[in-house]
Amino acid sequence: MEKQVNIHEAKTHFSKLVKETTEGYEIVIAKSGKPIAKLVPYIEVKKMRFPGSSKGTVVIKDNFEHPLPSEVLHGFLAQNDSDN
Repeated sequence: MEKQVNIHEAKTHFSKLVKETTEGYEIVIAKSGKPIAKLVPYIEVKKMRFPGSSKGTVVIKDNFEHPLPSEVLHGFLAQNDSDN
């Protein structure tokens, strides 16, 4: 559905017009009766996800499973103690 309003009405009732776009309207904004812009609902386009699409961008270091350095481990444990 399409609705045409003049610039003054669009400025005065902008919030109402935005709400109308969520209800399926496309709002044409006109100046001196001539269309100059269109307010339409935003439709989010979801990107398709594909397994393995990050292959080669994630690097797991050889020392990944090694124990943390004591100063780092202490920092985690000290913060955990303050949460209780």
